[in-house]
Amino acid sequence: MDKIKNKLKLVPHLPGSYQMKNENGIIIYVGKAKDLKNRLTSYFTGRVTGKTAVLVSEIADFEYIVTTSEVEAFVLELNLIKLHDPKYNILLKDDKSYPYIEYLRKPFPTLKIVRYHNLKKKDNKLLFGPYPNAYAARKIVNLLNRVYPLKKCDNLKKDLCLYYHIDECLGYCVKKVDNEKLNQMEQEILSFLRGNDNILKNKLRERIEFYSSKLNYEKALELKKDMDYITVIMDKQKVELHDFINRDIIAYYFDKGFVSLQIFFLRNGKLIGHHSEIFPIITDVKEDVETYIASYYQKHEIPKEIIVTKTLDYELLSNILNCKVLTSLKGIKKKLLDMAKTNAKIALENKFESLILDEKRTIGANEELKKILNLKTLDRIDAFDNSNLFGSFSVSGMVVFKNGKPAKNEYRKYKISSEKNDDYHTMQEVIYRRYYKALLNKTELPDLIIVDGGINQINAALEVLNSLKLNIRVCGLRKNDKHRTNELIDGNTLEVIHLDATSNVFHYLTRIQDEVHRFTITYHKTIRSKGSIASVLDNIEGIGKVRKKELIKKYGSVAKMKNATLEELETIIPTNVAISLLNYLKNFQKDS
Repeated sequence: MDKIKNKLKLVPHLPGSYQMKNENGIIIYVGKAKDLKNRLTSYFTGRVTGKTAVLVSEIADFEYIVTTSEVEAFVLELNLIKLHDPKYNILLKDDKSYPYIEYLRKPFPTLKIVRYHNLKKKDNKLLFGPYPNAYAARKIVNLLNRVYPLKKCDNLKKDLCLYYHIDECLGYCVKKVDNEKLNQMEQEILSFLRGNDNILKNKLRERIEFYSSKLNYEKALELKKDMDYITVIMDKQKVELHDFINRDIIAYYFDKGFVSLQIFFLRNGKLIGHHSEIFPIITDVKEDVETYIASYYQKHEIPKEIIVTKTLDYELLSNILNCKVLTSLKGIKKKLLDMAKTNAKIALENKFESLILDEKRTIGANEELKKILNLKTLDRIDAFDNSNLFGSFSVSGMVVFKNGKPAKNEYRKYKISSEKNDDYHTMQEVIYRRYYKALLNKTELPDLIIVDGGINQINAALEVLNSLKLNIRVCGLRKNDKHRTNELIDGNTLEVIHLDATSNVFHYLTRIQDEVHRFTITYHKTIRSKGSIASVLDNIEGIGKVRKKELIKKYGSVAKMKNATLEELETIIPTNVAISLLNYLKNFQKDS
C-alpha cells in the first residue's frame, strides 16, 4: 500500500486512462477520468463498497496514460478494454447480438437475416433493425420472400427451379430480368421495411382474393393469418413520433449497487423492440453507464439520433459515437425517456433478488473456494473429465469457469491417442496437450485445475505440470458410493476436504463437475451418433487425411469396412493401424 500511496503523489490533475493490476501484474480493470489524480485517490482514501471494494482488495499496482482531452481518454479506455479484456470490465460488457434484415440488390435481389458482431463488415448493405424478436424478423423475411419474386437459393442453378414455376422467383439464374420490374419490387420492399405496412397488406389482399376466386380457401386462410400477424406487429410498434428518423432512447435506474439500463429501438417512427441490461457498478454510475453505451455501439448499428437521460454527458458520447446524441426535457421524447426509465426500474426490482442469489452462487462461491484453498487469486478454473469410448478408445473434455461462471468459448474436446487406455495415462495426455499448447501460444493459464477423481488423477496431472515447470494448483473431486460429489482433495497436501452439502461452494463445485461430465459425454455421444465412416476414422491414430480419403473411397460405409480382412486393409494402411481399426470396429459394433 505504501508503494501505491507514493505513486498517487505523482499523479497529475489531467485527463487520461488508468489500468489497475493484481499482484501478478495482470490488468484487472481499465477506467477513464477527467482528473486522474482525483479519481485514483478516491479508490484508496475514500470509503468504497460493493464491487468497488472487491476490486480495490485485488489491486497491487496501477498505471496510467495521460491524454489531451476527456474524449481521448474515453477512446483509449475502450481500446485498452478490447485489448486486455480485464476481469472487472467484463461485468460491463454487452454480449448480445441482435438480428437485422439485410437487403441486397446485386448480384440478385435477396433478403436475409444477419447478425453482425462487427458492423464495419456490413459495407454498403442495407440493414433494417435491430430486431430483438428474432422470430418476428424471420417471419417478415419469409413473408416478403413469398409475396415478392426475390432470389431464394444460395447458388446459381443451370435450370429453372421450383421457385420460378410457383411464381416466387424471376429465374435470375437463367433469365435476364427487366430492370424496371426490379426497381418497382425494390421500392415496395424498402418502403415496407421503412414503415409503410400498407404496401404489403395490399399485396396480401390481392393474393387472398386470387386464391379465394380459385376456391383455394386453405391458401387464402394461410395468407389471412400472415396479414393479421403483420397488423399486430405493426400496431404494437406504433409510437407518437412520425418523423421517420431512426433513433435509440436510453435511460437507466440505479439502486443497491446495480444499474438497470434500457435502450428503446425506434425505426421509422415505430418502436421495434428494446435492449435491457443489469450490471453492478464498479466505479461511478454515470461513467460506468457511459462506458457501457460506448462499448454497446461498437457491436451494434448506430442510429441517426440517440436520446439519453440528462445525467449523462451527451456531448462526450456524441464525440465518441460520431452521431447526434442529445437529451430532452419536455414533449414526446421526454415521455419516451421516462417510459424507458420506468421499464429499467421494473426490470431491476423484478430481478434484484435473483441477481443477489446468482452472485452468491457464482462470484461468492468462487471467493469461498479461494479462501478454503488459501489461493491469492481464483479468476479461472479448468476442469477435466475422461470418458471411455466403445471400450477401447477414450475422449476427454475441458470446461472453463471464469469468476464463477462458465466461459463456453474456452471449452475444449480431446481425442485420446495413448495406447495405455486408463484414467492415469489419459489424464497425463490431456494435461500435457492442453498446457504445452498454452505455453507455446502464450494463452491464459488457470489458477486452479479440477480433475474428476481422486489421488491417482491428481498425481497424473501434477507429474505433467512439473515436467512443464508450471506451478498450478490441482484438486480432485471425489464421489461417494451413491455417485454424488462429497469430497474435495487438495493436490498440495492430499488433504480430504469434506463439503457441506448445503453450502454455496458445494453446489458450485457440483455444477462444475456436472458441466464437464455433460460436455464430455455429449462429445462421446456425438461421435457415436454420427456412426459415419468419416467419424469412425477420425478416432484412429495413424489415419490422416490421405488414408482416410482412400478408405472412404474403397469401402464407403462402416459395415463394408467392418467386413474387410486384415490383408485388404493392409493395402491402404500399415498393419498396426489396420489391427487398431478392426479392434475399434469390433467394439463400435458391440456398443451400438
